[in-house]
Amino acid sequence: MNINRIIALCALVLLPAAGMAQNEKRGFANVDWQFNIPLSNGFSDKASGWGMNIEGGYYFENNIGIGLFFAYHTNNEYIGTRTLQLSESSSLTTDQQHSLYQLPFGASIRYRFMPDKLFVPYVAMKVGPEYSRAISYYNVYDSSSDKWGFFLSPEIGATIYPMRSRVFGFHIALYYAYASNQNKVLIYDMDGLSNLGFRVGLAF
Repeated sequence: MNINRIIALCALVLLPAAGMAQNEKRGFANVDWQFNIPLSNGFSDKASGWGMNIEGGYYFENNIGIGLFFAYHTNNEYIGTRTLQLSESSSLTTDQQHSLYQLPFGASIRYRFMPDKLFVPYVAMKVGPEYSRAISYYNVYDSSSDKWGFFLSPEIGATIYPMRSRVFGFHIALYYAYASNQNKVLIYDMDGLSNLGFRVGLAF
């Protein structure tokens, strides 16, 4: 499935939740910039800020909310010239540029503390599918792997409202994420993708 189609589909799914956040007191929505740190995936381990997160939902109980989310991140790493033993009879000597794209989306549940305050901390869990694409660029060629997997991400965060009207505010969060994707490119074999990171954005 084309990445642009996935992004468009997730945006359409999230629009009703974002609209609910403006019309219902218990609605929530946030749009974030995301910083991501891969944890030893063996392919592209450099931290980067090339990411975003969008989510929206509704607190059905005073403290318990259910919503939808969509996130996207890219991590890049340059690999200096080395010889890769591809098989017993073939090898490749080159430098490489590795890029790892991750696109999780799905459902979330969160529990908020102090819902009537201007500082509203919460804990959350996100689950759903993740699409990942790993690419190694070398010379004028490239090798890639596209995989789907299961995504799970616990998160702690807070919404901070600068005014008592609570029309808009700021969102901050720390997260751990694991996806079961198994990408393999050249000699690089990734058995699951683990990440740490944080998000900063606007809340509505």
